Order: sequence, then structure tokens, then C-alpha cells
Amino acid sequence: MIRFIFFCAALAICSNLFSQDTTIHGQDTTVIFENQKITLPEVFVHNNMDYLSILKRIKDDTTFYKAFRNLHIIGYTAYNNIRILNKDGDLKASWNSKTVQQRDSGCRTMQILEQQTTGDFFDKKGNFNYTTGEMYASIFLTKGKVCGEDNIVAGHTFSTEGKSGIEKHKEQLKMLFFNPGKKVPGIPFIGDKLDLYDEHAHKLYDYQLHFIDYKGSFAYVFSIKPKDDLGLFQRGDIVVDEMTTWFDYKTLEVLARNYVLSYKAGIYNFNVNMQVEMTKVGNLLVPQTLRYKGNFGVLFKKKEWGEFTATLFDFK
Repeated sequence: MIRFIFFCAALAICSNLFSQDTTIHGQDTTVIFENQKITLPEVFVHNNMDYLSILKRIKDDTTFYKAFRNLHIIGYTAYNNIRILNKDGDLKASWNSKTVQQRDSGCRTMQILEQQTTGDFFDKKGNFNYTTGEMYASIFLTKGKVCGEDNIVAGHTFSTEGKSGIEKHKEQLKMLFFNPGKKVPGIPFIGDKLDLYDEHAHKLYDYQLHFIDYKGSFAYVFSIKPKDDLGLFQRGDIVVDEMTTWFDYKTLEVLARNYVLSYKAGIYNFNVNMQVEMTKVGNLLVPQTLRYKGNFGVLFKKKEWGEFTATLFDFK
């Protein structure tokens, strides 16, 4: 009976939300969270929902990163599709494969079941010729036997200390990917602009939290977008064009996340669009699909256009 009453209450909330536009609601209200203005549906406040605790958990979320660490302790099969394009959008090189990761006695190994390669995707030694491939491999591919891993998030932090060249660049990309909205050190002119929660960011972005229907269940959706009335110089401080995250309404685990990043100034320029969808394997949250499309360039280095899709299934 209690679950039924909660369901009816949630359905009533959703009905109020869906009676208007699902992005901008006529009955929205603004609250202050850590000196930051957040737009909420009025029903959140009127029904005494603990939105401050929800916002705190969203800001401090680690479930997104943990979902990828969970891949280190299970087996799975994956379709890997990576495409490198030229500046006109034509195919330059590609790698399509089916891989299977097996875990046994605390170790994991990966086997390529089938693959097709075009262009100069690999060099003569079989190494990746492109940073897009390197980045993909660092997230989804296992080389040799890897042992002694766990899925613990606490105490695991990203750092560029002691790293240089491609290894430093990959670490920065991981920070950008796993901790969106946080500062990334070592990227001139950009690192501080990635912080979506500092005082300066509050003047640039709108923050909205809503409660919606998501694939037959309920979810909180938290979105961060640049304000519509920004001036020319303020626009120059925008790096995150959009970040939207769906959270399970019971556990507040990340269900999906979309984000668009772009910057063009100084020695760096990039435009990245990424979409991630999660699934549950037992009690473990894991990524199911990841789609990436983007380009990036650094002064004195060739600009790279790439896209990839990772599709994971048959988890064990």
C-alpha cells in the first residue's frame, strides 16, 4: 500500500511536469543551494521534498566513475566501433571489433574475437596512431593480464603529476570525462573554466532539477546550461555547452549522462559531444553504451576528428 501511495504521488508530480514543457516549466521556483541558484519545479518545495540532500548527492556523485571501475571486476563482451575522419567528415581510418573480457582468480584478460581495420588506424607495431584510439583503449580495452584490481572509488584520484606527453593528455581527458564540472589542472586558460560549481560559474550557467518519467520508471534529471543573456566576453568563458544527467530516484545512481564541451582560443580548441547510458548487473551499475563524437587540436599538432561507439553486453 505504501509503495502504491508513493507511486500515485510520483505520478501526480510527473503529471504536473508533463502538463508543461519538460525543460522549462511555468511553475518553476528558485532555491539557494550553497550560494547557488537552482531552478526546481514548485512541487518539490510545496511537497517538502528533501531537495537540498538530493542536490548535495548530485554534486558529490561518484556513481558515474564507479560504474566504469566496475568493469574491472566483471567479464563482458563489447562491440567497439572507432572512426577517424578528415576535416571534411570523410572516413580516414577505422577499427571495428568484437572483444570479450574474462575475469578469473582476481585477474582480467581480453580477447579480440573479430576485427576489421581500415586506413592507418594502427602503426607497424600495432600501436594506435590516433589519440582517440588511445583514449578509447584506456577506458575499455585490456592489454595482457591485469591483476589486483578493485572497484573502490574512495582514495582513487586522477593526477597529472609525473606524467607528460600523451600520458598526461590522457589523464586530463579522463578527468574531463569522469569528473565533468570539476577543474582540470594543467590545461592553460581552460582548466578553471571547467568548474561548474564555483562562484564565477554561477553567473554563467542555469541549473535545473526536475522529476521525470525515464524508460518506464522515475528519475531526477539535473541540467546545466549557459544562460541565454550572456555577453560576448562571458561567452568566452563557456566551455560546457550542456550537461544533463539522469539519476535513479531511489538510489541516485547515474542512469545516463549527455554533455557537450567546446572551446576555441589560445593553444587549445575542441568540440566534444558524449552520451553515456548505464545498466545494472546484479547490484553493480555499469556502462552499457557510450557514444562520442568530437574534434580537438593543440597548437603545433594536427587536429584530430574522431567518433566512437562502445556497446557492452553479456556481463558475467
